[in-house]
Amino acid sequence: MLFQSSIRKELAHSFGATLVVLVTIVMTIVLIRTLGQASRGSLNPQDVMLFMAYSALGRLPTILTLSLFIAMVSTLSRMYRDSEMVVWFTSGQGLAGFLMPLFRFAWPVLLVITLMALFVWPWTNQQTRDMQSRYQQRGDLDRIAPGQFQESSSGNRVFFIDRNLAGDQASNNVFIAATEKGKSSITTARSGRIETRGEAQFLILENGQRLENVIGESALKISDFKEYGTKTGESTALGASVPQARLLSTRDLSRTPTRVNLGELAWRFGLALSAINFVVLALALASVNPRAGRSGNLIFVLLAFVVYNNLLNLGQGWIVMGLIGFGNFLVALHGGILLLGLGWLAKRHTHWVFTLPPRIRRASPAMRVNGSRQP
Repeated sequence: MLFQSSIRKELAHSFGATLVVLVTIVMTIVLIRTLGQASRGSLNPQDVMLFMAYSALGRLPTILTLSLFIAMVSTLSRMYRDSEMVVWFTSGQGLAGFLMPLFRFAWPVLLVITLMALFVWPWTNQQTRDMQSRYQQRGDLDRIAPGQFQESSSGNRVFFIDRNLAGDQASNNVFIAATEKGKSSITTARSGRIETRGEAQFLILENGQRLENVIGESALKISDFKEYGTKTGESTALGASVPQARLLSTRDLSRTPTRVNLGELAWRFGLALSAINFVVLALALASVNPRAGRSGNLIFVLLAFVVYNNLLNLGQGWIVMGLIGFGNFLVALHGGILLLGLGWLAKRHTHWVFTLPPRIRRASPAMRVNGSRQP
C-alpha cells in the first residue's frame, strides 16, 4: 500500500508541473499563429481568444501524452538517482511490479486522451473551420471597423470609414483606394450605403470625388459625383462544402471507410494506443547514468516521443497512398512498439545480459596475429 501510494503521489506532482509548463508553451505558440492569421485577414480579431481555446483543446491529447511520459520517466529516474529503487528491489519488488501502480495512476489520463482523440478533436476542427469560413465569406465592407483601414479579400482595394451612421448598412466619410486593370484610383465620399442586388453587393457613394490615372502615366482624371456605385463582392451565404477527414466524426469515418478516412481513423486510434505504450516505455527506459547527467534521460524521452509521433503521421500518409492497410499498420506500429517495450522491460527485470558463447570467447584471443587468423 505504501509502495503504490508513494509512487502515485510523486507522479501526480510531476505530471501537474509538466502539464502546466507544456500548456504554457503550446498556448504561446498558438497565440503567435492566431495573431498572424488575424493580421492577414483570415480570422476575425474578436474571435482570437475563442480560436486559441479551440486550437489548444485539439492539441490536448498530445500534450497529455507527453506530460505523462515525461512525468513517469523523471519520477522513476529520480528514484534511481536517490537509490530508492534499491530499497524497493531489496524489499521484494521487481521492476515489473511498477507496472500496476503506473497504470492505476495513468488510466484516468489515458481515458481522457482516448475520448478527446476520438470525439473532441474533430469537434474542435469543425468549430475553427466554421469560424474562419464565416469570416472569410463576409463581404469586404462587412469586415470594416470604423477608424481602421481594411484590405479587400482580393487585395486590390483598401477601405476606410470614419463612423457608422444609423443602421449597419450606412457609413460616413468613406475612402477607397483601388488598383485594377492597369489603373489606380482614389475615391472619397461624405456618405455611403450597401445595397444587395441579386447575388452581387454594391457600395453606393454620395457626394464625393474620384481621382483616377493610368499606372505609369502622369495624366490625372478628377471627377465629382452625387452618386456613384461600385461592386464590392458577392453576397454568398455559408454553403455546405465537402468535409475533410479531420472534420468528420469518428462514426462518420467508420461508416465511409475510404483510404483518407481510414488514415485519419488510424491517427486518432494511434493517439490512444501510443499513450498506453508510453507507459510501458517509461518504465523500460527509465534509468540513470551518472556520467550523462540529469538531462540525458529527458533528451532521450523527447527523441523517442518525436520519433513515435512522426511514425504515426507517416503511417497515416501510407494508408492514404494505399501502401499499408488500416489493421496492418496498427498491429505493426503499436503492436511492435508494445512488444519492444515489454521485451526491454523483461530484460531489465531479469537482469539478462547478452554474452558470447564459451567457444567463441575461448577462440577470440587467438583470432588475430598481425591482422591475420592464427592457424
